[in-house]
Amino acid sequence: MKGSDFGGRPSDLEVILNEPQHSFRWYEHDYPFPLARWNHHPEFEIHLIRRGTGKLLAGDHIGHFGPGHVALMGPGLPHDWISDLAPEQCIRGRDVVLQFDGESLLKLRESLPELGGLQPLFERARQGVEFTGETARSAARLLETIGQTDGLRRLVLFLSLLETLARADADESRTLASPHYSPLLDSLTTRRINQVFDYILADLAGEIRLSVIAQRLQMSEPAFSRFFKRTTGHTFVDLIRKLRIQRACRLLLQSRQSIADICFQVGYGNLSNFNRHFRHEMHETPSEYRRRLGQLPGLPAAPAAFPDVPAEASPQRHEPRLTDGRLQN
Repeated sequence: MKGSDFGGRPSDLEVILNEPQHSFRWYEHDYPFPLARWNHHPEFEIHLIRRGTGKLLAGDHIGHFGPGHVALMGPGLPHDWISDLAPEQCIRGRDVVLQFDGESLLKLRESLPELGGLQPLFERARQGVEFTGETARSAARLLETIGQTDGLRRLVLFLSLLETLARADADESRTLASPHYSPLLDSLTTRRINQVFDYILADLAGEIRLSVIAQRLQMSEPAFSRFFKRTTGHTFVDLIRKLRIQRACRLLLQSRQSIADICFQVGYGNLSNFNRHFRHEMHETPSEYRRRLGQLPGLPAAPAAFPDVPAEASPQRHEPRLTDGRLQN
């Protein structure tokens, strides 16, 4: 069934953050779930419904889904999977989601020309593709297994999953959105969000002020805060924390730097605050994360000076805080 954009409104932007040891993001979730909404993102998404039924929205397509449903959504294509639930009802583990940067993958064709075989699949994904039959069953098995693996094996299974979808028979795949479909994306919102990320990423370790970016966008600070949360699903301060911890994870795995040095390099003023935020995001301390995942081959063990120290023992600088609309370090 073809319709118009869901509710006649632009889709929300989902901000996707990968852990540094993974080239793609895999996760599972219940329904309802905060990110399960009418949204779009620059990444490709492979989606599995384990249980439950409902309506699939993909661009101007409205269809039905049930257990075993598998679909591939391309960059910028708004989508949502909606189950009609009774009040307080929850479907545990309804969804498995895998999100990846297809453009970066295709850029590897110069050295790995075999990856060029994914181009037709990725082109079809811009309208959304639903898979059925043995293709969907094989894809579902691979998606489940990927979530239980790590390292090189995880990457091999991911490529096998893409091959499975790319080789699907014509009677086991169908495109969803109309060929003429154009997403209802708000150009002003897109331009504003790009300005925000340009500002944040230009100096993630430095002083980032909500008031500065609000002024650049010619918005009041309360209006900007509401706009940012509505558009990205995160508060401004929460997203800064997530981006800084993501960078810290990469440095923990890929450098010899001590935890103290990494703490300051990603914009934290003391180790106690850094450790608390790291545990909030990663559910373990920086030293536990480094020990569990190890370092790149050839790098000696990184110094662990001041690992996970209590607040009273940590070297003090300015602790990041939100004061009068400003995130300070």
